[in-house]
Amino acid sequence: MAEIEFYGADWCGDCRRSKALLNTLGVEFEMHDVEQSAEEAEKAKAISGRTNIPVIKFADGTHLVEPSDAVLHAELKLRGIIA
Repeated sequence: MAEIEFYGADWCGDCRRSKALLNTLGVEFEMHDVEQSAEEAEKAKAISGRTNIPVIKFADGTHLVEPSDAVLHAELKLRGIIA
C-alpha cells in the first residue's frame, strides 16, 4: 500500500494542483477517484468528515483536506517523505 492515499477528481483544480506538486517532488501516491466511485467518495468523507477534496491520507491515518502547496510541502518534509 502506498504511504499516501489521494482522494480527488479530475475536474477539481485543488486536486490537480496537489497531484502536480506530488508528481514534481517524485512522491508516490495511490489515487482514488471520488467521481468514478461512490465507494471512494464515501471513504474520503469517512476520513475527513466532509465532502471537500482532495483528501490526502498518510500511512499513520492523519490527513489533509484541500491543503495549499506550502502546507502539503511542509507536511511531506516533516514526515521525511521528501528532503
